[in-house]
Amino acid sequence: MTINDPIADTLTRIRNANLVKHENVSMPHSNLKEELIKVLKMQGYVDSYVVEEKDGFKVITVTLKYINNESVISGLQRISKPGLRVYSKAKNMPRVFDGMGIAVVSTSKGLMTEKEARANKLGGEVLCYVW
Repeated sequence: MTINDPIADTLTRIRNANLVKHENVSMPHSNLKEELIKVLKMQGYVDSYVVEEKDGFKVITVTLKYINNESVISGLQRISKPGLRVYSKAKNMPRVFDGMGIAVVSTSKGLMTEKEARANKLGGEVLCYVW
């Protein structure tokens, strides 16, 4: 099965697992998905992740983070889509809920938050918002 938008698929899997309070969620591996989940882990939105091989395919298993039985992630939104790419310069990087959330940006130096991109004076494609 091919997926046209792997980022939207990843965000949807995490959103659905959060809604039913699953502890883990698994998805097919790609380097882009792994980098996205690494950014979410560094920012404290997921607890951990593991890349493992099952039946000859790599799979990412993400352990979701909950505090007092409430999910740390209250929302995920895909911004740049295959049909409409959204780019931003460093000085015009979006702020998610006035700094309470993050925007994940794909830059020439890899995936990072909008705060890191602004600090490094890098523009790029705004992939998603997480709050």
